[in-house]
Amino acid sequence: MDPPSFVVNLVLVATPARDLDDDIDCFHFSILPGSVPLRRRSRLGTVRDSPTVTTHKLTSTDGFVVLDLDDAPMAIGIVRSAPKVLVDGANWLARSETYRYAFFGRKVSGASAAVNAPVDAKAEAVASFVTELAGDAFSTVHLSAGRGISADDLAGLRSRDPRPESWWSERDALTAAGIVAAAGQASGGFSGRTVAIETFDAMTSLLPELFRVAGATVVEPDVSEDANAVLHADVDVLVAGSKVGLIGDANAANVVARLIVPSGPMPVTAKAFAAFGRREVTVLPDFVTTSGHLAAWPVDGSSTDAAELVGAAIAQVITHEKGPLLGACEVAEAFLGTWATVPFGRPIA
Repeated sequence: MDPPSFVVNLVLVATPARDLDDDIDCFHFSILPGSVPLRRRSRLGTVRDSPTVTTHKLTSTDGFVVLDLDDAPMAIGIVRSAPKVLVDGANWLARSETYRYAFFGRKVSGASAAVNAPVDAKAEAVASFVTELAGDAFSTVHLSAGRGISADDLAGLRSRDPRPESWWSERDALTAAGIVAAAGQASGGFSGRTVAIETFDAMTSLLPELFRVAGATVVEPDVSEDANAVLHADVDVLVAGSKVGLIGDANAANVVARLIVPSGPMPVTAKAFAAFGRREVTVLPDFVTTSGHLAAWPVDGSSTDAAELVGAAIAQVITHEKGPLLGACEVAEAFLGTWATVPFGRPIA
């Protein structure tokens, strides 16, 4: 028998605190007026986090799969591995994916999975994860490799994934092209513009040359003594996104750039976003700027050119009265409302 559920007149809004050495995510919570159902267990191995979000606890290894929308025909996301990956952080990553696909008019739920294992036990744990995910219970869940996981680790899940080979082979290049296009559209072109870029993976390593080719002046601060030198660079455009909540309230005041272009999920916290709004600093929606890879997986006549796809999307929201980030959220929510329950909480850390 399920335990009784009830609603409290509180809302818990997750905001990143700090990264732990072995933990991928760490969140503290602020209490704001509102209401949200408490977390409840509905059946063995499954935890209901909200009216739409379900966390499936794995049985073969220490891990979980978060599905943001229960009734979606398909779920897309990443899987990460560390000694301890927190469910709260996974929820936010899944939410960002939901909004990505909704913005572009696709009936897809965000997903986020994790394998909790120390380094010496990771190979066996990941293998168990893949075997369990290959079962019928997860036949509509499609995952790519995140931190701590390689593409080879997930090879056993690839055959049923609907994304074409071009998506897998070109996604970094297409994502990078979309980020540059987003920045160019929002800034009105790169003539005379300076850009600082946080590089942290294969995709972002492509960005400096792409920005130079587009006509921007790329500034490369020395980070040997100050890890935040890129974030605080005296430039027009800042491209960053190495972790959720990268730019928080404490360092937002030191950001000089007038345009923040995310290269990863939710790099700006809610408090920093509010501070930027008071200073008229523009923050673009991460779930749009990083969507160039969708050009390799077109549907319903959508563009197969990453720069065109993302550039047009930013043009759609850049003049929104609430700003492009909240404007993009409204576009996504309008589509979600036509076929699903709009999930509680926007993808803003």
